[in-house]
Amino acid sequence: MPEDLTLSETKPLSILFICNKSPWPAREGGPIAMNNLIEGLADAGHLVKVLAINTNKYSVKPADIPAEYHDKTHIELDYIDLSIKPVAAFLNLFTAKSYHVERFISNDFDRKLREVLTRDCYDIVQIETLFMSPYLSTIRELSSAKIVLRAHNIEHRIWKRVASISKNLLKKVYLNHLSSTLERYEKEIIKDYDGVVPISSFDAPFFTNHTNHPVMALPTGIDPNRIPEIKTGETEHALFHIGAMNWMPNEEGIKWFIDQVWPEVHAELPDLKLYIAGREMPSWLSNLHSNQIEVVGEVEDAWEFIQSKSILIAPLFSGSGIRIKIIESMAMGKVVISTTIGAEGINYTNGLNILIADDATEFAEAVKKLYCDPGKTKAIGMEAQKLIRRDHNTPKIIEQLVGFYRNIL
Repeated sequence: MPEDLTLSETKPLSILFICNKSPWPAREGGPIAMNNLIEGLADAGHLVKVLAINTNKYSVKPADIPAEYHDKTHIELDYIDLSIKPVAAFLNLFTAKSYHVERFISNDFDRKLREVLTRDCYDIVQIETLFMSPYLSTIRELSSAKIVLRAHNIEHRIWKRVASISKNLLKKVYLNHLSSTLERYEKEIIKDYDGVVPISSFDAPFFTNHTNHPVMALPTGIDPNRIPEIKTGETEHALFHIGAMNWMPNEEGIKWFIDQVWPEVHAELPDLKLYIAGREMPSWLSNLHSNQIEVVGEVEDAWEFIQSKSILIAPLFSGSGIRIKIIESMAMGKVVISTTIGAEGINYTNGLNILIADDATEFAEAVKKLYCDPGKTKAIGMEAQKLIRRDHNTPKIIEQLVGFYRNIL
């Protein structure tokens, strides 16, 4: 990469992405959101470099990454063990530090980052997720680049919501500790960034209230040219859910649906099937034996799986940000039933391009309404597709992001 770039409106920018997991393969929410920007910026002519961590939770073999992707992103990976250490987790109860953040601190990764920053110069360093913030000081030491936080969530809000619905008292106490230490860290560290780009307009006010630097909400996008052709006549009128099950909000949401909603739905609609796809299925779900529920596990082609069913369920009661699989499903013309929390960050109209259901009765009624009226299912799905093409168009989003970069430069 060139060592000195002219920052005019016409010159390409040199951008270093520091990622909390590999953006390739882009098969789940976080990697998809990161990769949409990384490839979008590269396709727009900017110079992109990716430095990501490889973890025990999300491991990628460097040799498997396609040469074309290497050429486009200059990706490098460095391993960090993110497994929970029981002793360290317990001792953290007696500190004011965020255990979530502490797990991402690595001398090896810091050395790799120093190599990258010493080797090349950048206009922008974009840090993906709050958890890579411990490396801010290294970037300031070795680079004059402006540093931008891409906030996928308000991280402490996820854990606060998980704690609020926990039934186990000891677990609730520990989760409240995790959320409070994370909240303190989050509110302080965002002041050290030159700009913040939250993934959701719903999340933006939090960041605006805690920093004097520019904040611009920028949703995740989908390149219309990469959406597969929608085929008619190949869709089963059935429910589906797709999402990584090592993300706690997904697992708790599906468990709630199976326990609280499915019995009523199945009793009235015995022919209706539910398909559950995603990586890292917990044992209770993998071993589930329930009429008309099929646990598919990780699928090779998420688009193909989404194409094959008609109704996405996204029963989410914690988390923040935008749910990528909801966006992708809507882009494919699928009708989505979700909660108010699940649909945060999407500029929806309930009943027109999505159905919102916040309790078991509402969810069951929504499922029955759509299953018994395929025409309505198709109509809402078509409106959903229009919404995504209008508000989540990657090329338009890239233009906005580059404008934000140039503004802070």
